[in-house]
Amino acid sequence: MLIGLTGGIATGKSTVCKILKDLGVEIIDADQIAHNVLKNKEVVKNIKKEFGFHILDDNGEIDRKKLGQVVFNDQKKLKKLESFTHPKIFEIIKNRLEVLDTDNKLVVLDAPLLFEVALDKEVDETWVIYADKKTQIKRIVKRDNLTKKEAEKRIDTQMPLNKKIEKADVVIDNEGSIKSLREKIKKLVEKRS
Repeated sequence: MLIGLTGGIATGKSTVCKILKDLGVEIIDADQIAHNVLKNKEVVKNIKKEFGFHILDDNGEIDRKKLGQVVFNDQKKLKKLESFTHPKIFEIIKNRLEVLDTDNKLVVLDAPLLFEVALDKEVDETWVIYADKKTQIKRIVKRDNLTKKEAEKRIDTQMPLNKKIEKADVVIDNEGSIKSLREKIKKLVEKRS
């Protein structure tokens, strides 16, 4: 069975994935794939050409924080970046899925943009991790060392969580303790194994 896991920024997808890994579930991490794609020569060339060399670090590699400051302030630039990265990301995900036996084991595709890029059509079931906006902002500020305003901007570039919830097969509330979250995930996995 292939599960599509999503949620908003700082809702706890990474924590859920760690719990799933501990339970022996195979994870395909779209964010990790996206990070690796930013090292692909063709993608890097297109990004440099489109956004300039000021988004590079001292080693000449893409500085994700600098790039983020550019694209999270401009939807057109974000869409342009996605036009360079998404085809490569989808190709890698497709290749990984071809290798995995989703008929006989549980596999989770962790994809922040699951609904936005129609990856939900490729999975058997969708799970959305939920945390309220105040919690998200607090986590982003702490985790990424951003201001409250920058955190809100990041949240606002994504599909609203309530829209994701409407589309979800399963909603996992992550407002409580990690212990409580672990129990919820364990029950979901046991029902599907």
